Amino acid sequence: MTSLNTPERGAATGTGDRSRPRAALGALCLTQVTSWGIVYYAFPVLNPQITAATGWPTGTTNAAFSAALLVSALAGISVGRIIDHSGPRIVMTVGSVLGVLSILIVAAAPNLPVFVAGWLLAGLSMAATFYQPAFAALTRWWAPDHVRALTIVTLAGGLASTIFAPVTAALANHLSWRATYAVLALVLAVVTIPAHALALNAPWPKAPPAPAHAHATGGADTVARSRPFRMLAAALTLSAFAVSAVVVALVPLLLERGFTTTEAAWALGLGGAGQTLGRTLYATLARHTGTTARTVALIALGSLTTAALALVPGPYGLLVALSVAAGMARGNLTLLQATAITDRWGTTHYSRLSGLLAAPTTAASALAPFAGAALAAPLGGYPQMFGLLALITGLAVLVTFGTKPRRPALKR
Repeated sequence: MTSLNTPERGAATGTGDRSRPRAALGALCLTQVTSWGIVYYAFPVLNPQITAATGWPTGTTNAAFSAALLVSALAGISVGRIIDHSGPRIVMTVGSVLGVLSILIVAAAPNLPVFVAGWLLAGLSMAATFYQPAFAALTRWWAPDHVRALTIVTLAGGLASTIFAPVTAALANHLSWRATYAVLALVLAVVTIPAHALALNAPWPKAPPAPAHAHATGGADTVARSRPFRMLAAALTLSAFAVSAVVVALVPLLLERGFTTTEAAWALGLGGAGQTLGRTLYATLARHTGTTARTVALIALGSLTTAALALVPGPYGLLVALSVAAGMARGNLTLLQATAITDRWGTTHYSRLSGLLAAPTTAASALAPFAGAALAAPLGGYPQMFGLLALITGLAVLVTFGTKPRRPALKR
């Protein structure tokens, strides 16, 4: 019997017998790269050209993009409930269609209200096509080997900015931002719609039975209202806020310390490489650590690297090393959140609970860049702001100790 309370030591193993679609893992790798690359990473590349060509305020265009992330956070809860019952095929295919339509609306927007509407629609697409639905599919189909499958997909997803940022920039050098988005929308349609429609075609396995001590229809509600779940959501939300603010503020921090824009960009880029490296190590970490200990260790690593970046003025090589270490923590935290539900409560209600867990973390990630920039000036500069972020992550470490589920006695 699969229980809502899995062993504390090691990664969750889920259930065994699964009918896996052969092409799903490869397809999800391809669609994650493409969806993230076009719907998410193309925007920061094109935004300077958008504001220059239209005269729209940069703050407003950034706010539209952040609004998409907030919509994604809210919609992800309902998306998770649908996937739990029906599987990912229809949801992710429709999400791909919405993604194409949203990018075309953004490309053709004659004014700011239409531009904002396009991004709000993009938020629905993000909820239906980004990591959360992919994680749900892999967790149900691939258990007990889901950690390996999740790692592979996140390694592929980590290449999205590496591939599509330069591709977008190259297109923008020869085309207007509107034409560039139109070309990218075509790529998104050709790659993701058929991949989701054709590759996610295996029967959706039934959820494992609910545990003996919980009502079958109320298990997810019981977990969501529990203290461990609320503490886990709080810890990951605080961590996500700090991590997102650090990524956006790293370049200004290094510029404030006298390094060039090129040096700052390289430090940020190598931090992304550290993120990919970190994800390759997660499966080994999961095999040798308990759930709570692993969560504490990874969030604490994020706190320590943030504090070090606040305190260390140089030399440049040391700052790059700290950026790589921070990236490794970020990469592992992605997989930590992907496995947090199964590690504690099993796979019975994974999609719904994962959506509930992702909602506040995604919202925090969306708000963090604005909050971080707003805090830097009154605090006296970016080093002081990094110090505050380290304290916030330290608070997340303390909260994490309350995330271990209590184990009620089971009737046998």
